[in-house]
Amino acid sequence: MGGIHVKDVDNPSKNYPKAVFIGALITVVIFVLGTFALGIIIPEKDINLTQSLLVGFDNYFKYIHASWLSPIIAIALAFGVLAGVLTWVAGPSKGIFAVGKAGYLPPFVQKTNKIGVQKNILYIQGAAVTLLSLLFVVMPCVQSFYQILSQLTVILYLIMYMLMFSRAIALRYKMKKAGRPFRIGKGGNGLMWLIGGLGFRGSLLAFVLSFIPPSQISTGNNTVWFAVLFIGVIVVVAAPFIIYASKKASWVDPNTEFEPFHWEVKNDVSETNTTKA
Repeated sequence: MGGIHVKDVDNPSKNYPKAVFIGALITVVIFVLGTFALGIIIPEKDINLTQSLLVGFDNYFKYIHASWLSPIIAIALAFGVLAGVLTWVAGPSKGIFAVGKAGYLPPFVQKTNKIGVQKNILYIQGAAVTLLSLLFVVMPCVQSFYQILSQLTVILYLIMYMLMFSRAIALRYKMKKAGRPFRIGKGGNGLMWLIGGLGFRGSLLAFVLSFIPPSQISTGNNTVWFAVLFIGVIVVVAAPFIIYASKKASWVDPNTEFEPFHWEVKNDVSETNTTKA
């Protein structure tokens, strides 16, 4: 998701990979230390998948006789969640907007308001979230509703990661001479196989485990649980293929800055050579 900001970085070929590695390291450290702290503060029987953070802060503040800090932290967390939601909404919608202007989505999706915000994409996102909210009717509790949406999100992201890692390896062989501002491994493809292989296997393992209902939450009927996950994955994965098969040349915005994919460049060259011949 952060890739949409690469154009805003000075010397992106050098600085963006550094930012990604530094950000990944900081994220791992924060999550590991945070999880470790919660495991120390909260008794095992009180660990909760959705409320452990608030329970951890509450227990800690009670221990230091500062329970009045709990509401303040709760409000701060609410603002943090809101900021996270705004980022998650804005990031993907900007990516979809850029792809849409390149001709991969209908003109309706490419429309913006007077300040350039991709309004119709945000409307579609809002409608999709509203429909997903109806799952609350078939789930036994709020926690299970939240959990199934979280796991569906994780599954969809893991599909993208598996495609990304596998294609990174494949492109080393299909596009050997392509210019690469940043390259993993100075010579050969061994390091790419190592990193890409580890990433793919880790994503695949997490993908399989994400379908398993959590034991700490009452998920109700397992048939409903698996049906929601499988149908959600099928719909979201199939939609891009259907849209791509239906795309038209008139969908392309003449002002787009989206560079064509490598297979499109090859096709254009082949058509030009055929015309000249």
